[in-house]
Amino acid sequence: MASCPTPDKQTLYKHRLRRFRDALAQQSADGFLVLTQENRYYLSGFTGEDGQFDESAGALLITADAAVLLTDSRYELQARQEAPLFTVRRHEAGLYKILPNILEELKINILGIESARISWDQYRGLEEKLTEADCQLTLAPVKDLVETLRICKDPEETAAIQDALHLAESVFENFLETIRPGISEKALAWELEKRLRDAGADGLSFPPIVASGPNSALPHAIPGDRRLCSGEPLMLDFGVKYRGYCSDITRMVFLGRPDEGYRRRYTIVLEAQQLAIAMIAPGVSSRMVDARARDFISRAGYGEHFGHGLGHGVGLAIHEAPRLSPLGETTLTPGMVCTVEPGIYLENKGGIRLENMIQVTDTGVCVLNRTDPSRMITLP
Repeated sequence: MASCPTPDKQTLYKHRLRRFRDALAQQSADGFLVLTQENRYYLSGFTGEDGQFDESAGALLITADAAVLLTDSRYELQARQEAPLFTVRRHEAGLYKILPNILEELKINILGIESARISWDQYRGLEEKLTEADCQLTLAPVKDLVETLRICKDPEETAAIQDALHLAESVFENFLETIRPGISEKALAWELEKRLRDAGADGLSFPPIVASGPNSALPHAIPGDRRLCSGEPLMLDFGVKYRGYCSDITRMVFLGRPDEGYRRRYTIVLEAQQLAIAMIAPGVSSRMVDARARDFISRAGYGEHFGHGLGHGVGLAIHEAPRLSPLGETTLTPGMVCTVEPGIYLENKGGIRLENMIQVTDTGVCVLNRTDPSRMITLP
């Protein structure tokens, strides 16, 4: 439900708008169009959700002096309540039809657009409306302008992320009692989702991954009709949204007594995670953190079985900067929040992934989790 921001909240959004305008001043554009849902919320407080990629609950148009929120009748009242720092303009026949007039009113010559968000069809549609209105301006694709501001979390964001993570972890401890041989992955996933929502989650960060036996070798397995069996691993990867922010955690459960091979691989993954976390500090390359865990797993003989990146940023989106991966190009900075999730995946045998969330601090790193993956979870 929409609500009016408190004075503290308004101060927060004023600060974010000021930082954004400082960043915009470094670009050639004199106006910027924000379509990405997370960026829109970050700058304005408007919580309207896009139904899908080609649908929009609204857009922000920001210049050095103006802040406009463009939306339709479905969200107009909500936008006025949640984003008082913005002038709300309602469109009746589509965003791009009203946009040329507003661009001319604001005397924008170069309009920055989010290159990662706007599709080719949307870009051509915008060009067409500008041409029809004889609106003489240049469209300038810009990458990660707002995302760069979001990468370091302020104390309020950190608190929301921690609350989201601790909610998920508290549910997990009691959820273990529902895991038993014979239950299907789908049924277990639904039970987990129900418990997370009953505990107060606003939603899920992503559909839960519940993968049993050989299916756990699929890093992003989709829960199916397969039923759990004794003597095999179960991978559980899940998270919740709370106060707009996401959490992400992966834990392994073994039904019965794990064999020596599983125990060895579990220890390798755990030690790789611990080594990587110990390396995290301000000034360290995200690529080097990934390499620390990857090299350890490779020396243990499983390098070809760890294919994905070590971790990813988490915030308003479940996957955002920084990226801990061989392609990562970020220098870690205090305030960054990300996952550390090494894994080993063996076809027909199953996989192991352990995922914690961390935050870079002024002096090193803080693990945000309360549960400890060093405790191997086995069930009768």
